[in-house]
Amino acid sequence: MSLAIFDLDNTLIAGDSDYLWGQFLVKKGLVDGPRYEEANKRFYEEYLSGTLDIYAFLEFSLKPLAEHPTKELLRWREQFIAQEIRPILLPAAQALVAKHRDRGDALLIITATNRFVTEPIARLLGVDELLASEPETVNGRYTGGIVGIPTYREGKIAALEQWLGKHRLGLAESWFYSDSHNDIPLLERVTHPVAVDADDALAAYAREKGWPQLSLRDTAR
Repeated sequence: MSLAIFDLDNTLIAGDSDYLWGQFLVKKGLVDGPRYEEANKRFYEEYLSGTLDIYAFLEFSLKPLAEHPTKELLRWREQFIAQEIRPILLPAAQALVAKHRDRGDALLIITATNRFVTEPIARLLGVDELLASEPETVNGRYTGGIVGIPTYREGKIAALEQWLGKHRLGLAESWFYSDSHNDIPLLERVTHPVAVDADDALAAYAREKGWPQLSLRDTAR
């Protein structure tokens, strides 16, 4: 069985769900607006430039989860998905996932964004298997901490290797689709790396390596 792996943000959806969640919290008045928005933008710019301290970012982004009851968080998340995520779903991305599903490939989304934000998005896309940064919970409430290694850069490889061992799968005839130069370490591990609406650094690297490049944005709603 072949494996089709997908990055999520700016690959299967036309935006960054982590950043959008932060903006949603600001709009809802659930965080200190100007200060939180400034930090959210700064972390996003660091991600784009490849200088992000993932642990510092997760401390920042998971803190609001620890400040509210889980029931309320889930209600706000439903609103977030309806208002911010559904409008940026990409029909071409859904068709790509469906193509691999119809071929009988195993499907996996792997993203640095935390599971609280991304789990319902993966369900929307019809992908059951998700590797994401894992927020810690104690007695059903989020603590603001993380469990395990964040699924960012080389952390994606570590998480994937554990997942492959658990499912007794390998990377023979594997695919990985991503927009970000941060995913070059994993793109280099698969049989078929594909740059999707790539940032400048990844686009240049893909040209150098002769990797295929494609856009899923043309039919965005």
